[in-house]
Amino acid sequence: MTVFNLGSINLDHLYRVDHFVRPGETLASTDYRTLLGGKGANQSIALARAGAAVKHIGAIGKADAWVLEQLADAGVQTDAIAQLDSASGHAIIQLTAAAENAILIYAGTNHLLTGAQIDRALANAQAGDWLLLQQETNALSEAMTAAKQRGMRIAYNPAPMIAEAVKPLLGQVDLLIVNEVEAMDLTGTDSVADAEAALQRDYPDLRILMTLGHAGVVYIHQAERVSVPAFKVEAVDTTAAGDTFIGYCLAALVAELDIATALRRANAAAALCVTRLGASVAIPESAEVDAFLLQQQD
Repeated sequence: MTVFNLGSINLDHLYRVDHFVRPGETLASTDYRTLLGGKGANQSIALARAGAAVKHIGAIGKADAWVLEQLADAGVQTDAIAQLDSASGHAIIQLTAAAENAILIYAGTNHLLTGAQIDRALANAQAGDWLLLQQETNALSEAMTAAKQRGMRIAYNPAPMIAEAVKPLLGQVDLLIVNEVEAMDLTGTDSVADAEAALQRDYPDLRILMTLGHAGVVYIHQAERVSVPAFKVEAVDTTAAGDTFIGYCLAALVAELDIATALRRANAAAALCVTRLGASVAIPESAEVDAFLLQQQD
């Protein structure tokens, strides 16, 4: 079983700062790095490190071929990533000592995907394979339609959240993955409890994963509700925590682990991730997650 990830690839320009830049202010950063990021790339790497077979569908600029090597080294299939005569997507990230971040994104090649590229990428997909999508690329509706025609299952992480664009797509989605803020924005509510109730009312057949930060995560499907707490660690950088959770959780579901085990494993991977600086480089290997979970049992 393969996960086809139609996802963004960004170059993350990471600046460590004492505080977020204010209007009119010029602020010196204490550190700078260029790292591979983007929700799509992060989730593909997390999937691969968790042991899943993952094929990434995306696009980068021709000047950034090193990205393909880094993804391949992580175990991601890269033959469906186009190299275009345009700038790659990138992000400007401010990171404070309190592990808070502020991110400015430029879409670049992430918004230059075509239906033909997606059809070629999905040509060998089998019924039961997964298509994973986020909200940082174009062609989401076309990809969902192509996936459903092939009997694939669809996991959707609509971030960044634009409710008006997301709602029309939910009828084709099997698994919706949102954080608490995204859930409230999607439902027009102002509490997690109200968001959960609204999602169950409006989308009764949808499987929903809602991450709750320090409070953990909850899985909701019809009458089933599974809540798993987060692990307590000292956070350094939360940039890729959600992407790490998604990759590890979906990999566990592909491996047919029960939902509680999948959530606990994904929480462990995310906990390890936030103790490290960066996005894709902070995503742990499967063996590290195994060791962390063993430590929690002691």
